[in-house]
Amino acid sequence: MKFEHLIEINDPASPWIAPLTRDILWHGLVWRAQHPVSFVVGLDSCEILERLPDGMRRELRFGELRVVDRVIYEPPRRIRYATEPLQDMPAARLTMSIEEPAPGALFVRFDYDSGPNALEGSVEAMYDEFRKSAYEEADIDTIRRIRQLAEEGLLDRPAN
Repeated sequence: MKFEHLIEINDPASPWIAPLTRDILWHGLVWRAQHPVSFVVGLDSCEILERLPDGMRRELRFGELRVVDRVIYEPPRRIRYATEPLQDMPAARLTMSIEEPAPGALFVRFDYDSGPNALEGSVEAMYDEFRKSAYEEADIDTIRRIRQLAEEGLLDRPAN
């Protein structure tokens, strides 16, 4: 399934939502990569297996399910996730890119790729539509959580 969507971060027409700086947003996306348990529903734990010059390898545990992925940082604009395939699950990719079409106008593009899209009208296509909706809601929650971390002052410096 291939799917992408964009979330607006700073909306000048909404003065009740505090704007985020590009640095704070970047630190929030890195925080999500390094501390995913507070972002991903159903994730029990995350162990960093290896730190790499441009990112890390991690093991994510969802109950008995173990997923290994590689996180690649491209500061301060993009984080890429690449999961290793499992017996019943193909390899998948997620890219989170910060876009700034005008100064202070920040967006995050979420781009998912887990293989070809299912044929329209098939059961798999209906499942893909459900997954797209779930991904979009999870991504909205990610931005909400980043805002919360920013308000708490936890994103004023890079994540550990």
